[in-house]
Amino acid sequence: MDRRTILVFGASGLIGRFVTDDLRARGFRVVGVARSLAPAQTMSALDIELPILILDAAALTRLFSEHAVDVVVNCLGVLQDGPGSDTNAVHRDFVARLLQAIGDSGRAIRLVHISIPGTAAADRTAFATTKREAERLIAASGISHAILRPGFVVAPSAYGGGAMLRALAAFPIDLPAAEMATPFQPVAVEDIAATIAWLAARDSDDASVKAVSWDLMLPEPVTMAGVIKQFRLAFGTAAWPRIAMPTFLLDLGAKIGDFANHLGWTPPMRSTAIAELRRGVSGDPSAWIAATDIVPKTLAETIGRHPASIQDKWFARLFLVKALIFASLVAFWLVSGFIALFVSYRAAAGILAAHNFPPALVDPITIGTSLMDMGIGMLIALRRTAAIGLVAGIVASLGYMVGAAILTPDLWIEPLGALVKTGPAIVLMLVAFLMLDNR
Repeated sequence: MDRRTILVFGASGLIGRFVTDDLRARGFRVVGVARSLAPAQTMSALDIELPILILDAAALTRLFSEHAVDVVVNCLGVLQDGPGSDTNAVHRDFVARLLQAIGDSGRAIRLVHISIPGTAAADRTAFATTKREAERLIAASGISHAILRPGFVVAPSAYGGGAMLRALAAFPIDLPAAEMATPFQPVAVEDIAATIAWLAARDSDDASVKAVSWDLMLPEPVTMAGVIKQFRLAFGTAAWPRIAMPTFLLDLGAKIGDFANHLGWTPPMRSTAIAELRRGVSGDPSAWIAATDIVPKTLAETIGRHPASIQDKWFARLFLVKALIFASLVAFWLVSGFIALFVSYRAAAGILAAHNFPPALVDPITIGTSLMDMGIGMLIALRRTAAIGLVAGIVASLGYMVGAAILTPDLWIEPLGALVKTGPAIVLMLVAFLMLDNR
């Protein structure tokens, strides 16, 4: 077989990254394209950062020509609209340009498109409806294609829903009974990569795979409770007593997640995620298994091969705590600044006046530091500026401690220990900074 060239869009994501690395290990020449790649994800000169969503059809055609692409794998996807995330732009508009580019390329390119299981009749979210619109565009295009609809993807790394399930397994918490009973047929990410490799090895004009749509998942019905149980066996928490989360608390968490989404964060618990969870993950993988002879890996094979390592346990335990850490830091800085500026302004200014600060500087310093504190809180609240806010918070806290040691040393022995408590706050900000990455 000649050495096929495969281009993967979304090579920084959970599926895209694994597929890129797996196909390279199988001997394919793989071009991994993403809007942004972490330094650890730049494994090859063929890992490329491009502004994918603003590339027009002509630019995509040039990209295919420059790299002599034989297969395009589209792993792009966003769960919910928000800053920098547009389901229409990612799922539908990009696919329309991608199809035009493949048609204009003059090359026999096969498109492998990662979609979602289920039927159009059950689609209720923008995520699902735009994914389905992309499927209809592909089916009507006439190009050689394979639409793959993976079930719940189990991978060595964790992101989004997979990270949430690991966190639930690490704590004595269950989702409400109705959600735990929803169908949740999983698939190992290795089986997705094996399927793409199988397709890539076939000519684009092979009639048997000219236009296929396959559900990729275990054939046996599995519920969410069954998936979490397997994680609990790996974590050693299967025998723990558990408390079921009330439904209203799950819905409240989704609303809080939606608010965080508007601030640029991508928490796994958002209204779209809960809606898709309640619909469940199910399908019929018989056509896929019959065509490829791939035997899907069981949950025990994918999750239970080894007990969870200490890094797995730390991640799972800290995943839910991460949101609490950031929320508490935002509240800490906003509230402290607000109190000093609006509630206890005279007391705050009085501290400076009592230590012989020039009267002309008392009000500007009190107002300036209060506004600075509130500004740090707002910077931490926004995902795009969170790192800047955390660094600013650490520097400001150290500045307060040094300034107090020089100008108001008696505050260090103040009965409530306000300055002493700044040290743990600095440590917490350092922890938040180190936990900032999602991938």
